[in-house]
Amino acid sequence: MSIVIGIDVGGSTTKIVGYTESGKRISMLKVEAADPLTSAFGALGKFINENKLSLTDVRQIILTGVGASLFKQKIYGIPTSRVDEFRAIGLGGLALSKKKEGLIISMGTGTAFVRAGKEGIRHIGGSGVGGGTVVGLCSKLCGASSFSTVEEMAEQGSLKKVDLNIEDISTGEIPTLPPDTTASNFGKMEDGASSEDLALGVLNMTFQTVGMMAVFACRNDRIKDVILTGTLAQVPFAKKVFQMLHKMYGINFIIPQHAIYATATGAALSYLLEKRKNVRK
Repeated sequence: MSIVIGIDVGGSTTKIVGYTESGKRISMLKVEAADPLTSAFGALGKFINENKLSLTDVRQIILTGVGASLFKQKIYGIPTSRVDEFRAIGLGGLALSKKKEGLIISMGTGTAFVRAGKEGIRHIGGSGVGGGTVVGLCSKLCGASSFSTVEEMAEQGSLKKVDLNIEDISTGEIPTLPPDTTASNFGKMEDGASSEDLALGVLNMTFQTVGMMAVFACRNDRIKDVILTGTLAQVPFAKKVFQMLHKMYGINFIIPQHAIYATATGAALSYLLEKRKNVRK
């Protein structure tokens, strides 16, 4: 068996996706470790072991992500290359969503916005608001030191004592804004707000910020499909926020299956697509 492996090397979490050279996906997994090198080597070893492969079965490794530049030589002697992270995000987002074009948003430590389609793939901007924001704020506001803890706390929280809504400041009807629309994130902050309420407030602020940036981006483009990928895309509360934004602005927010593996998927596919182009020449 000849395998092509895409690896998205993050700061502490590495995602890995394997494909056969014919384009059939084998499996995907993630590994967390204290540093990118340990995480990536651990992910590769675990992938090979779980899929009952040997190193000789791996034809090519394609690295992407913030930690890809740390690798200066072949991994375990296997041919190793790199692909631009934004290209990987675009290819992976389209492949997982089965869309021909769209705005792909990668929600990781920060957030990247990538326009992908028949006209090519380009990075149109980004935001420092992302998973790092969530963990950083929640560590100080409610003592949550990990993202999983934030999620657990937020599930028990309420926004009623945290966010200021339109109905809190206006008795009149605003045609374009439902009464429960957020007027100010953390604009209420009543004394009785619990740690769980604060955790939910941070998630809500993060998703609303990312969602509204997507709305503004789509207003300058013909596309109406926004494909959400990355670690934050798997948070259940994200779906609720993006559904609300869809109703308000008509933008289609899509969270594909395996959204967390979009960038690693794109890395592997970039190699396979390039190989097919060379065969046609």
